[in-house]
Amino acid sequence: MSDYKQQISELAELMDEFRLGEAQIQSETIRVAFKRRPTVRTVSTETTGEAADHGYSLEPEEDEAPAVQVPTGIPISSPMNGIFYASPSPGSAPFVKEGETIQAGQVIGLIEAMKVFNEIPATVSGTVVKIVAEPGAIVQPGDVLIYIG
Repeated sequence: MSDYKQQISELAELMDEFRLGEAQIQSETIRVAFKRRPTVRTVSTETTGEAADHGYSLEPEEDEAPAVQVPTGIPISSPMNGIFYASPSPGSAPFVKEGETIQAGQVIGLIEAMKVFNEIPATVSGTVVKIVAEPGAIVQPGDVLIYIG
């Protein structure tokens, strides 16, 4: 039984470390699945200048008005989980820049998944309106990487 507890604890730690929405572990005798509830608010430590500390709460703040500004244009979304890279290597120029005209099929970034770098192509031609994904950020399927106008 303690072996199961250890495996479950490790799975929960991996979910936190990689900010996974769900995970499961299965053996011949047991199957355990975790599914994270959606995040309602994010807390950051802006006053101290430290890196953002993300907390989770199921109770929405009533004083906060939604301040979502969605750029106009066609979103290019992540097709997979992984780490987003805007350039082919550290110190090199990014694949695309805001205001730049790109062609359908042109590489807009890389997503590293399981030690494999996957090229992410633009699905349409146009001008890069906004680059949403931060280099080195963990992205999930459906997360918007850039907007093309």
